[in-house]
Amino acid sequence: MPSNDPDPDSRQDLRRRLRRRRRALAVASPAAGEAAARLLPLESLPPVRTFAAYLPAGGEIDPGPLSVRLLALGAKRLLPRVFEDGSLRFLDAPPEGPLAPDAAGVPAPLPDRPERRPDLVITPLVGFDRFGGRLGQGGGHYDRALASLRRTGPVFVLGLAFAGQEVDRLALEPHDQTLDAVLTEAGYRGLPQA
Repeated sequence: MPSNDPDPDSRQDLRRRLRRRRRALAVASPAAGEAAARLLPLESLPPVRTFAAYLPAGGEIDPGPLSVRLLALGAKRLLPRVFEDGSLRFLDAPPEGPLAPDAAGVPAPLPDRPERRPDLVITPLVGFDRFGGRLGQGGGHYDRALASLRRTGPVFVLGLAFAGQEVDRLALEPHDQTLDAVLTEAGYRGLPQA
């Protein structure tokens, strides 16, 4: 599914189509998150003391099994919280910690939880390409958060997706942050930067 048109309407149409595809893939492959977690070659990651995951919504592949694998290595889990100012920050999120809706209406750690800098960000996405391009939900929350993290040091960005979410080439905008690698139920792939 090519996407070389930078037209915002085309980008939104692509998002709609890919969201439908993602929901269908989630129904067809409910254990995809477990399969993906088993396929992650840990030696391909930088040292991980803290990692940011997400809670799946809208057919997103479940990062829970991958989180369990990283927690077993002693890494600490963070979850994103969108604040009223539109910023997305990664907060401490013990597995049994309380959650409450954030400014985007998504369950998130309570706003008074400590903010931490992740070594690894497991990011949801609507679509990806083999060049490291990532198409998110459209709010720019992850792009702004990743740009901020990258200004202060290295962070490894791992897209977690169904293999069927791959497209030929995404038309990236200047603010779009790219992936370092992608993990699907079909395997792991390091990605060149777009």
